[in-house]
Amino acid sequence: MRDARFDPEEIRRKSASFEDASLEEILGWCWQTYGTRAAIGTSFQGAGLVVTDTAYRSGFNFPSFTLDTGLLFPETLALKSKIEQRFGIHIESMVPEQTVEEQAAEHGPELWNSNPDLCCAMRKVLPLQKKLAELDVWITGLRRQQSETRETIQIVELYHFDVLRDRYILKLNPLANWSREKVQAYLDEHDLPRNELVSRGYRSIGCMPCTRPVGEGENERAGRWTGFNKSECGIHTFLGSSI
Repeated sequence: MRDARFDPEEIRRKSASFEDASLEEILGWCWQTYGTRAAIGTSFQGAGLVVTDTAYRSGFNFPSFTLDTGLLFPETLALKSKIEQRFGIHIESMVPEQTVEEQAAEHGPELWNSNPDLCCAMRKVLPLQKKLAELDVWITGLRRQQSETRETIQIVELYHFDVLRDRYILKLNPLANWSREKVQAYLDEHDLPRNELVSRGYRSIGCMPCTRPVGEGENERAGRWTGFNKSECGIHTFLGSSI
């Protein structure tokens, strides 16, 4: 019998009801229902900082993790340290099996230029899959406004996770209906530290070789994988369609 916490109809009803709920209410439901079987996955973008701040301010002590590809900006790693110090937490770094140098020896130098999908799969998707095998809920900072590929995300989504275990997992996108302006207002109100790259025109910050500043009028993720027909690294697509 399927666990009632993963009933598709109930999840759809819950997700719809959360469209008018506060971030604290959504995270509170998750904490009360799933506890530490839920974890915040963060790349230290503005939305992720909002989720982290609200959770810990409210006493929802979710574990946190990040994907450290070995290619992150120094500014991103510096922000990770600031967040850990601010909240007195440890953010687990999920790392690939191969170092950047080992990957280059096997697949050729700068794989991100010749086969960015494979590079993302090795350095981000596979480490994430191993982490999700330990969890019931993956809490993200995804927002519908970020790009066309994210316009239809729901606040609570149910997936059949058959990569490492044949089971179900929830993806919680508590900021799905937030605007960029609302995120910025929260960051300002609570004086949260930000990635120094933001002031240089970076609006979506990933790995160094695959991220550039965004021009006026471009969407938030336009600065990722310039020159490739690619807008997602794969961590938000490998699960397929939600149930």
